[in-house]
Amino acid sequence: MFSMKQTCKEVGLNYQTLKFYCNQGLVPNVKRNLNNYRVFDEEDIKWIKTLTCLKKCGMSLAEMKEYLRLCKVGDETILQRKEILNKKEKELLSQIDLLNESIEFIHYKQNFYDKLLDKEANK
Repeated sequence: MFSMKQTCKEVGLNYQTLKFYCNQGLVPNVKRNLNNYRVFDEEDIKWIKTLTCLKKCGMSLAEMKEYLRLCKVGDETILQRKEILNKKEKELLSQIDLLNESIEFIHYKQNFYDKLLDKEANK
């Protein structure tokens, strides 16, 4: 079993965020030790890592709760979970496209300025 502090280190979250996730019900079946402190097992660690990935993907709290609800129901919700992940993947790919366009523009402007600076230097 892992303490809150150990779990935070293992999953890369700060204490407040992990506590928030627990209080919001995003970590199911939180266990407590004899001193009533939260403790986590390997399955909890895997799930919390999943939560951090979902958050990095831009999922809202409500979306993460819905995903967890579906996971708890069982295998009959696999298609629904895949749909959620496919939707999020499309959103992320769209964001990547926008970022790539922005990078291309920056490269264009940098090259433009480099040419102007070269002309100034060669006068």
